[in-house]
Amino acid sequence: MNINPLEFMKNAQKLQEQLSGLQEKLDDIKETGSAGGDMVEIVLNGRMEMLAIRITPELLNPNDRDVLQGLILAAFSDGLDKIRRRVGQEAGGMIGGNLSGLSSFLGN
Repeated sequence: MNINPLEFMKNAQKLQEQLSGLQEKLDDIKETGSAGGDMVEIVLNGRMEMLAIRITPELLNPNDRDVLQGLILAAFSDGLDKIRRRVGQEAGGMIGGNLSGLSSFLGN
């Protein structure tokens, strides 16, 4: 198989530009994870940073601390799953589905 070095460099540069565009877009991608029938909600961005957490007042009982901790973990996991899928979809659309290296980063 013969590889044209000029074509290879052109494709590499195009891929680098697309990845740079994706990096800029990650701040704008947001998903909300929830648990307990939306009693706990966590908002994450495409960089997988937590932006907000909302807890219904009914859960703020000191006797229910273990329940609240479990719901926070569940909501975070739900949000993380959603944001990974969303970033994967965005990246696939921008790059044309050739994401072999990005898949491991996204946990796929």
